[in-house]
Amino acid sequence: MPKLKRRHFVLGTVGAVGALVVGWSATPAAPRLMAAEPLPTAAGQVALNGWVKVGSDNTVTLMMSQSEMGQGTHTGLSMLLAEEMGASLDQIRLETAGSDAIYNNQAAILDALPFRPGDEGAMKRSTQHVVGKLLRAIPGLTGTGGSSSITDQWMPVREAGASARAMLVGAAAAAWQVSAAECRAEAGRVLHQASGRSASFGELAPRAAQQPLPAQVALKKAADFKLIGQPARRVDGAAKLNGSATFGLDVLPPGLLYASIAMCPTTGGRVARFDATAAQKLPGVRKVMSLEPVGATLIGTGSTPGGVAVIADTPYHAMRAVKALDIEWDHGPAASLSSAEMIERLSQTLRTKPGNAQLNDGDVAAALRSAAKTIEAEYRVPFLAHATMEPMNCTVQFKDGVATVWAPTQAPGFTRGAVAKALGIDTAKVDLHVTYLGGGFGRRYSTDFVTQAATLARETGGAPVQLFWSREEDMAHDFYRPAYVARCRAGLDAAGALVAWQTTTAGSSMGAPSLMDTTTDGAWNTAYAFPNARVAHEPVESAMPTGVWRSVAHSQNAFFVESFIDECAAAAGKDPVAFRVALLAKDERHLRVLKRVAELSGWGQLPAAGPDGAKRARGLAIHRSFGSIVAQVAEVSVSADRQVRVHRVVCVIDCGVAVNPNLVRQQMEGAIVYGLSAALHGEITVEKGQVQQSNFHDYMPLRMNECPAIEIDIVAGGEEPGGVGEPGTPPIAPAVANAVFALTGQRLRSLPLRLV
Repeated sequence: MPKLKRRHFVLGTVGAVGALVVGWSATPAAPRLMAAEPLPTAAGQVALNGWVKVGSDNTVTLMMSQSEMGQGTHTGLSMLLAEEMGASLDQIRLETAGSDAIYNNQAAILDALPFRPGDEGAMKRSTQHVVGKLLRAIPGLTGTGGSSSITDQWMPVREAGASARAMLVGAAAAAWQVSAAECRAEAGRVLHQASGRSASFGELAPRAAQQPLPAQVALKKAADFKLIGQPARRVDGAAKLNGSATFGLDVLPPGLLYASIAMCPTTGGRVARFDATAAQKLPGVRKVMSLEPVGATLIGTGSTPGGVAVIADTPYHAMRAVKALDIEWDHGPAASLSSAEMIERLSQTLRTKPGNAQLNDGDVAAALRSAAKTIEAEYRVPFLAHATMEPMNCTVQFKDGVATVWAPTQAPGFTRGAVAKALGIDTAKVDLHVTYLGGGFGRRYSTDFVTQAATLARETGGAPVQLFWSREEDMAHDFYRPAYVARCRAGLDAAGALVAWQTTTAGSSMGAPSLMDTTTDGAWNTAYAFPNARVAHEPVESAMPTGVWRSVAHSQNAFFVESFIDECAAAAGKDPVAFRVALLAKDERHLRVLKRVAELSGWGQLPAAGPDGAKRARGLAIHRSFGSIVAQVAEVSVSADRQVRVHRVVCVIDCGVAVNPNLVRQQMEGAIVYGLSAALHGEITVEKGQVQQSNFHDYMPLRMNECPAIEIDIVAGGEEPGGVGEPGTPPIAPAVANAVFALTGQRLRSLPLRLV
């Protein structure tokens, strides 16, 4: 049994007090079917619950609280609704959901609670019950992140579809004077086979709206699924192919003005003074104004620097005028900041600080003392930018005390709040339209660019204004994935079995209190069965703005854990797969994924040399995150100029129910490419408080000629879906690093991977 940590105790106490003292918490959580206020409907539409509207044209509208940034969420959720409702997928339309608490992303928060996967104890149940009830009572906590969209709405959207189906069937049965049990919904119609009668959902909707809301509905069994589990086409695919899809930069309300901005190049800086005389003489310029720094949201640290914005008639006029500005910057206290010094400070910290233990099983110190062999290593990862294809942007119109907002955001609730605060209005007066996102990766959970746009909208006399950042501003003013250093120690017995495991990391906790610090996720709750283990983190903050990045803490911890596990296998003289099998002996899901990836990759057989005669080798990593298990084998070579080349990646995922296998494969491929970009090239460096990278020439994504052949295999497992958008990223860096060791004998313990 693991020793009880402080945050477990506090959470358990909260749960217990809530359950025993406050009668409110002892009652069941409210269902997520009906919103507090009726849904607004257009002519010919009726609402059947808080998620579903049906139109007279037989369209079915799903209220969409989740953002689409390429991960396929809109398609997956539409499939859930169509499956249970008996609709065709092409009937489904989407509309931005409001801020009612039924749309809150509960899974993203509940899954972050500090409990091990598989822990179903009383403390966890009590805590989840109380937190879940709170989340059901507090509106405005919608958000897309943590690979949680499908997992969160797996039940609510299906229940909404089943409820709507029951009402439509009930309406048809009443009209035909037959038993509802004799009717069925299929392809957007209700059918009565015995009489041959049928009616479309659109025809039945007005009567269905008069039906009582079902007290209980029966969801389909997996054996009866017709859509779920099938490789359906994306609902957004056609629009993105023909150019009709609306991203943030595509918004064109009447009378639109444009704003370009120059921000202080130094972290935390602001405007000291500026002269706009030359800029204001240029054609098309409407207004020039300074903007104050904007702080991070709840999940980040630091701030976006202050700057000067130009509002003009066109993007060209705005960008041209910004270049004509004469700005003097107040560089602030971070003007001497250096990323190299920051990372070295993290390493020095680990020499003197033991860190706050999140896992403390057995007696690690004693096990290390008695071990036949001990090994130790230090790993480092740098700051990383999100580098979304679509730079930050937001369009706001403030007129008659009401704000209309078009934003590519991952956090609608935070966005409404940011606009309301900037304009001094209530959130109820913020009408938000979430556009498609040209990439998110966690960056668009922050609302700095939203606050800037809303501030500008106060100065346009009711005209809408679209703020857009240049690529250079976007790269220089991110909320970066923090840099981390890990110190790892392990002990092996005489037979080569692992008897002690210790990892301590240092770096930012991104502003989280110790109770909710998730910096060790993927390390303290690894699936490996260590007889004696200690996993700790020492928070070290800096002036560098930080935020969540694709896969969050798993992005660094998978590299630390899987690289060091491989070192342990080598020290024990054992095959990396066999070494892991021994540590996962009691975890059937992990073993199934591990053995499958070994089989598909040809593990144990030497890979053939490449066409150029270069030798190749394979490396392995397996990691669990966001409810899914992913194993990857990378096949690599080293070029004559000592560059690491990845030729093939075999990826096996167990994500529970694969709602749409096409989307799962696409997300694994995208996550691998994103992870390889970071593993081989990604690094943000800072000198004198200023980010040195500016565009894709010096912050390189993986190039087409570098992209390996990627093979995806989906292993069925579980009755519910796990996350898919992020779990493919963490294993790739250690898999490549381990392959490089197998090929060259050189351990690469820092990212990006560079041979010396």
